[in-house]
Amino acid sequence: MPIHIIRQDITKIKCDAIVNAANNTLLGGGGVDGCIHKAAGRELLKECKTLGGCATGDAKITKGYKLPCKYVIHTVGPIWQGGMQGERVLLESCYKKSLQLAKENGCETVAFPLISSGVYGYPKAEALEVATNTISEFLTENEMTVYLAIFDKKTYRISEKLYNDVAAYIDDNYIDENFERDRRRMQGYSVSMSDFKAAAYFYEEEKTSLEDMLSKMDDNFAVTLLKLIDLKGMNDVECYKKANVSKQTWYKIMNEKDYKPSKNTVLAFAIALKLTLEETKHLLSTVGFALSKSNKFDIIIEYFIINGIYDIFVINETLFKFDQVCLGV
Repeated sequence: MPIHIIRQDITKIKCDAIVNAANNTLLGGGGVDGCIHKAAGRELLKECKTLGGCATGDAKITKGYKLPCKYVIHTVGPIWQGGMQGERVLLESCYKKSLQLAKENGCETVAFPLISSGVYGYPKAEALEVATNTISEFLTENEMTVYLAIFDKKTYRISEKLYNDVAAYIDDNYIDENFERDRRRMQGYSVSMSDFKAAAYFYEEEKTSLEDMLSKMDDNFAVTLLKLIDLKGMNDVECYKKANVSKQTWYKIMNEKDYKPSKNTVLAFAIALKLTLEETKHLLSTVGFALSKSNKFDIIIEYFIINGIYDIFVINETLFKFDQVCLGV
């Protein structure tokens, strides 16, 4: 793990291998194929001429040449013919064969386009489902970081009802932080001497030694996370993979004393563990974070937790629709 769904030109992604949505000749074409050949230079075409083409659903590998990657994996997706001609099986095979080639060649990072979703006419939403499901299945047994480069927000398949429900929840709960700050500035603050006296009295009553405070500290994030994993009946690998978090990040959390995971990572674990809202808030607090009503990302996550929706890919598709960073990224 994980899968990173990003908006970026695949020819500019720095990784071990990028996947080219090629045609059967492997000699270049339009769309992604043409862009990759152009960016790689003439040497790529020369090598492709030695491969003897490629069958639909299969994949072959070449050097990356002028691209910022070591390899290019060429795969030929199916042409959409209504969905009754084995297109799904062939598309799944494209991802499986490409990932297997990447593994055999020692690749740790791979970037895919959304295969067959261009001129080959495969419906974008269904193509995305095949991509995420097939890649996720591979990553349950293998350690690799996979990028899925997508430009079109219409690709995401969340229903109109879900989109409208999330939008309504944001409208009901979002507080414009700038508006609130400006309004307070306009109104000014009125603090009386009695307020100061009350605050001073409270401080004296609550004051305690630093040693006492430290002795009452809660468990840190790593310890809390391990306890939750045990409580939910999961194992470590299952948890960080469901959270769309890399093995490297997991290692840092568990072994580097001063490592502080990002808020995004903490929330990804909360989703993987299917935590309640209160459990999520507690997990966030172990790293000094909180959910804010002035943050659309936080409100969207809160919506899914409250409604018991823990499918990280549905959540990420929704975050993408609302121009927010995806979980585990």
